[in-house]
Amino acid sequence: MVDPVSEVMALLRPRAVFSKVISGAGRWAVRYSEFGQASFCSVLDGSCRLAVDGQEPLMLAKGDFLLLPKTPGFTMSGLEPAPVKHIDPKVSLAPTHEVRHGSPDGDADVRLLGGSFIFDDRNSDLLVALLPAIVHVRGARKLSTLVQLVRDEAGAERPGRDLVLERLVEVMLIEALRTLQGEAAPAGLLRGLGDARLAIAIREIHADPARTWTVNELAKKAALSRSVFFDRFTGAVGVPPMEYLLGWRMALAKDLLRQQISLAEVAERVGYSSASTFSTAFSRYVGRPPGRFARESAVRNGSSPQMTSRPYSAAARGRATAVGN
Repeated sequence: MVDPVSEVMALLRPRAVFSKVISGAGRWAVRYSEFGQASFCSVLDGSCRLAVDGQEPLMLAKGDFLLLPKTPGFTMSGLEPAPVKHIDPKVSLAPTHEVRHGSPDGDADVRLLGGSFIFDDRNSDLLVALLPAIVHVRGARKLSTLVQLVRDEAGAERPGRDLVLERLVEVMLIEALRTLQGEAAPAGLLRGLGDARLAIAIREIHADPARTWTVNELAKKAALSRSVFFDRFTGAVGVPPMEYLLGWRMALAKDLLRQQISLAEVAERVGYSSASTFSTAFSRYVGRPPGRFARESAVRNGSSPQMTSRPYSAAARGRATAVGN
């Protein structure tokens, strides 16, 4: 069975950047300006306050896990009012030791393990589309364990370190995604997969993105009338069915364009009858032609586009090959 979440994660290619221990004691408060990348933390001991811009303030306690898919500005503080210290994470050097706020002596009132990671910049918005601005999970024992493993691996120089970190971050993100499935999830892929009827249609899209799908065909797969399917899909996923299909095709196309694959073949793999038709659709969706996009990706990578051993999930690779033939 096709797993859309696994396919999305394969395109994101998360990579850990750094992790650190943060502690606070006495009266303290720090204000971090907008960061833009994904960040996470797990509360090891104690408690503190957190106010993320645009969100209701939170009280974090031991065992809590927090994920900010596109970290906005936020203020973290102890339980007593204190002057706010301003920090710009884009300017400040990433610390390699425990960061202490407030009183430097004595036991800490709170200790957190946090860090940030980046995604493949071609599809970084996929995670933002999947998740709310803030993911807060209480009693997340498994997530806390995964964060600790990320910390241990990041601080070591063992063989295979980068690959292990990549896999750990993937597992951590998937575990966080699992906590949001169902009706309680915000509008997006996860909520759609929580609806048994809609999940059938979503998996069909991911199983064969090159097929000339229509709303009627997808509605039949979901055993719903066209109007009910359209309204239900749009309400749960946040976009109409054809817009979701287009977004997924463009995400796959971005990934394929970084490889040494002809424009005609990319077009065929993502469901377009010709390179010119695909080029028009891609330019309209992305804002620049596919050839220019591929060249810019090659420059960012510091080399010409190269074939990769992992363009997306194994199942997707197999399907792409079949369609290409």
